[in-house]
Amino acid sequence: MSSTFSPDFAQWSLDAIREEGSSLSWLEEQRFEWSKTTAYALEQVLEGKSIILITDEKRNWLEQYILSSLNSESPNRPLIPIVSIDALFVHYGSISGGEMIDVVDDMISLSHKDDYFFWYIGKGDDKRSDIAKRKDNSYFWMFDEDFNDAFTLKSYDKHLDIKLLQLYKLFDASLNATMFGEVDASS
Repeated sequence: MSSTFSPDFAQWSLDAIREEGSSLSWLEEQRFEWSKTTAYALEQVLEGKSIILITDEKRNWLEQYILSSLNSESPNRPLIPIVSIDALFVHYGSISGGEMIDVVDDMISLSHKDDYFFWYIGKGDDKRSDIAKRKDNSYFWMFDEDFNDAFTLKSYDKHLDIKLLQLYKLFDASLNATMFGEVDASS
């Protein structure tokens, strides 16, 4: 059963947040920031772009969780091209300086034909964020720094890990909703 009416992504996000009840009420205040940044990332996924996931060291657990969960063993949607930056360049964590970042970025651009975007999760001042900050189409869950169109959180929030898992669950639901036409991410 399909409907000719599709809510805009901000409204869909608000409905999804409220459906979760009080556990996700903290996100209601930030729903416009969430909607704007996430809708653009979802549009890129729908265009067939690969996600190159980068996290700061403390969020490596979340990186592993996302990589193993986004394309679960029995997917109910098409597989999403996603890879960790560390899988592309095993020494990424030890690079420093703009010139080496340029070399890594060139390698990624050549191998992915510019059909990719970075998804960075972590502290804004972490050097692992540098490559993503150079690209206008990057998707950020950024801590302790206001940056362009980043979704911002506080690293010292004692509920941060729970919030990150909730955000991932909402991202995954948003991906399903956009892929199956329940909502238009560009609206």
